Amino acid sequence: MPIEPGPRIDTALVQRLVAEQFPQWSDLPVRPVERGGWDNRSFRLGDALVARLPSSAEYADKVALEQHWLPGLAPMLPQAIPEPVALGEPAASYPWPWSIRRWIDGVDAAAAPIRDMNSLARDLALFLRALHAIDASGGPGPGRHNFQRGGPLASYDGETRAALAALRGRIDTAAASRLWDAALAAYWTGPALWLHGDVAAGNLLLRDGTLCAVIDFGGMAVGDPACDLAIAWTLFDPASRQVFRDTLGADDGMWVRGRGWALWKALIVLAGCPGTDPQQIPSSRQVLEVMLSDF
Repeated sequence: MPIEPGPRIDTALVQRLVAEQFPQWSDLPVRPVERGGWDNRSFRLGDALVARLPSSAEYADKVALEQHWLPGLAPMLPQAIPEPVALGEPAASYPWPWSIRRWIDGVDAAAAPIRDMNSLARDLALFLRALHAIDASGGPGPGRHNFQRGGPLASYDGETRAALAALRGRIDTAAASRLWDAALAAYWTGPALWLHGDVAAGNLLLRDGTLCAVIDFGGMAVGDPACDLAIAWTLFDPASRQVFRDTLGADDGMWVRGRGWALWKALIVLAGCPGTDPQQIPSSRQVLEVMLSDF
């Protein structure tokens, strides 16, 4: 389903919302973050804060989720995660909840030079192991807010089959179908664990080339954490991919399902499914080639 565009989100809107709802910060300068995100638009608020506004109604439900759960998760994780400071309310000029967070210095891994890919793979795997170890009782299950991440891959079987049909003659659809069938057959039978929901290079912050924070938990849930393994194919090279798997301790089933999540995303982008970003087509083609080569 296409994502309906929201209101224009710019510096003037953020200044107005802050002045109306948080007058104690109304004198702070507002400036857009250079890489402000796809689901949300981010703006520096002075030196210590950042205002974050969902870009459409599809993403608005995530605000309260992060506001509620992040403070409890943070003390048990080895790297920083976003720290909610205030919750903004819908207004006449902006229809959804929004948030103010503590600013975290760092450059995302999609833009920053990575000093040592193996070290990044190890640090990220240790972060995910710590996340999985946190008591998941009462945590939010997969659903609309995170596009079913943490649930069964079969939720996307129809969409994936349609993408494969659309790509016939443009990729090796027979091999891709075998990959997808293997992922569907690797059922999750373990307990529900915490998952991030969108472990991507743009959500990993680096400082001096090493991992210092993991951001954008809007897709968090408790369930099957295999979706968080997709980064093994979207970022890591063969050596660091093995370091990531070994450190995480992922068994064959989790690994195959993680590859299935990466495959689904690559296929729907290449097929031009609604809601996907055409700018991701070159990287998605590369990811698909990596997975087929591994297989």
